[in-house]
Amino acid sequence: MDSPFPLLLLLFLCLSPIPSFSIDNFHQAFPIVEPDPGHTKLRLSREGLEAIERITNPIAAVAVIGPYRSGKSFLLNQLLSLSCYEGFGVGHMRDTKTKGIWVWGTPIDLDINGVRTSVFYLDTEGFESVGKSNVYDDRIFALATVLSSVLIYNLPETIREADISRLSFAVELAEEFYGRVKGQDVAFEPAKLLWLIQRDFLQGKSVQEMVNEALRRVPNIDGNKNIDVVNQIRDSLAVMGDNSTAFSLPQPHLQRTKLCDMKDVELDQLYVKRREQLKELVASIISPKIVQGRTLTGKEFVSFLEQILEALNKGEIPSTGSLVEVFNKNILEKCLKLYSENMATLVLPLTEESLQGAHNRTKDKVMQVFDQQHFGRHHAKKSVVQLDEEIQQVYKNIVVQNELQSSKLCEGLYTRCEDKMDQLQVLKLPSLAKFNAGFLQCNNSFGHECVGPSKPKYEQRMMKMLGKSRSLFIKDYNQRLFNWLVAFSLVMVVIGRFFIKFILIEIGAWALFIFLETYTRMFWSAEALYYNPVWHFIVATWETVVYSPVLDLDRWAIPIGAVLLLFILYWRCYGKRKHGSHWLLPLYRTNKNGSNRPRTD
Repeated sequence: MDSPFPLLLLLFLCLSPIPSFSIDNFHQAFPIVEPDPGHTKLRLSREGLEAIERITNPIAAVAVIGPYRSGKSFLLNQLLSLSCYEGFGVGHMRDTKTKGIWVWGTPIDLDINGVRTSVFYLDTEGFESVGKSNVYDDRIFALATVLSSVLIYNLPETIREADISRLSFAVELAEEFYGRVKGQDVAFEPAKLLWLIQRDFLQGKSVQEMVNEALRRVPNIDGNKNIDVVNQIRDSLAVMGDNSTAFSLPQPHLQRTKLCDMKDVELDQLYVKRREQLKELVASIISPKIVQGRTLTGKEFVSFLEQILEALNKGEIPSTGSLVEVFNKNILEKCLKLYSENMATLVLPLTEESLQGAHNRTKDKVMQVFDQQHFGRHHAKKSVVQLDEEIQQVYKNIVVQNELQSSKLCEGLYTRCEDKMDQLQVLKLPSLAKFNAGFLQCNNSFGHECVGPSKPKYEQRMMKMLGKSRSLFIKDYNQRLFNWLVAFSLVMVVIGRFFIKFILIEIGAWALFIFLETYTRMFWSAEALYYNPVWHFIVATWETVVYSPVLDLDRWAIPIGAVLLLFILYWRCYGKRKHGSHWLLPLYRTNKNGSNRPRTD
């Protein structure tokens, strides 16, 4: 019978925990960032991160970017003095060999300004290859830009406008996410940019002249919008302007597919010479990666990479070559909507000062939101100008609405006051006190309720209308009062003579009638009547009787008159028989010696 020991040993091995993976040989290339299955986002690769985390010296990184099939991996192997079979994988097929971002596991130690620095070389996946989205290229490009100390832009033969646009956008993205991770107070620290042009002839121009010419602003006398866009792209590269260097590298050999099998003696000697010069140039411009004023060790560099990658994957990045203003389109629309919604809560009309104050407060609030969320912290001036212009346009519309609402409100108040003045012109019992009270009430209500930019215009109309109404009222007031007093004297004559039969009332009424119809017409003119003290006393007495805060005879004259008439009729019919008439001092008597005195002819 076989021993069960081998089976138990096998079972033990299966159930035993598997030891963690550890890299034994770092002298090879490792991926540090890989694409997800959809080739739209990036994810970390632990193998490459482990190769970096073990470094305790300050770190510097040299990254090579450029189109696919442009010789980036071969160039890195040349800089590392490695063959294609030792270093980064070089592909001769149509699809790209490098996926994501790879690092050479063994750094080169250099003494930089007295600091021993470990220099990593990063190989990036080429852009413009098939089967990928532009957003993916942008993430690769931006990530390499923000991580590297020296960024080598590897371009075959010449600089195209698309290359400038893509680099501009990558710099904006790197700057944005660098600031977003480390805080808005941290300025973007750009990498040293090395334009590497691989070509055999430059048509009489140096490579630096060619780069300067490609980045020079284009004159735009006619204000062409397309040229404005071109110049704007160049302006966005100003952050790397002082750190830019140009270098040319001839083709190593005509048979490019056999380069990996060739030794230096078989390559073009001019290429070998220039390659060594390129190595010296890279070594002279490289410096340790600094974040928040301090250099990064391996673990700190990996932590920084994780933060940047998370920010990049969360960001909604538009297509390659888009400008930062296009990138900010959504946040512009959001801020403009926020401004419109806040201003829509205002109850119009408002005074111009209040509306301007609300506009300034809301604009400051919106600008703070824009500053917190927009992309391209140092190169979004056009976006800021655009947002300000659109806010001003919305504000102009609100100003127009405020003017319309103010005009509508003030027009309604003016019409109401005008109707009120017309009513006071035709009072049944003319009363200057009542007119003045209505005048003040109308003027005060207009002053308090009419607001907005239309108020000054309507105030002028109001004062003109009120002044005209007051003049017309005063002009007719004396004559109407005079007529009312004449009519009142005649009525009192009739009442005193036939109803009350109180001779003093009749005498007083006749005296007033004679005074008004004779003396005033003979000795007082219309102007003198208005300024005469006696007439002022009559007017004051009339005003006291006709209108007071307690009683308005213009409104209650008819009801009061009806009550008095009923009282007089009652007294005439029943009062004298029931109570007698001695309490009224009846001076008119029909029987002198009694009611039974015989009548004589």
